[in-house]
Amino acid sequence: MEQPIFTPPYEPVELNDDSRQALRKSVKMRAHLRDRGQTRFEIEVTDLSLSGFRAETSFTLWPGTVVWLTLPGLAGLEAVVAWRDKFKYGCAFAKPLHPAVFEHIIALSQR
Repeated sequence: MEQPIFTPPYEPVELNDDSRQALRKSVKMRAHLRDRGQTRFEIEVTDLSLSGFRAETSFTLWPGTVVWLTLPGLAGLEAVVAWRDKFKYGCAFAKPLHPAVFEHIIALSQR
């Protein structure tokens, strides 16, 4: 299995590690991601926490890339790609989500 790629200041973690700092909720929702070059593409968000998200896409992103996540009905949320493993990506939000926004996104994903 190919090892995930990390860029400092991000430390490698096991992809199934449950010792994360923030509660992570499993979701399944389509969203859009945009990079600084204005390239906008569709992704599948697979989990979400106050501090970040995991997604899948066939587009190539590199750790350290600044991106904006756009979910239905919300303004773009700035994040940075923390790691990648083939077509799976972990991203950290520039600012943690407000708990009410987090709960709203979780509710949207369950529709």
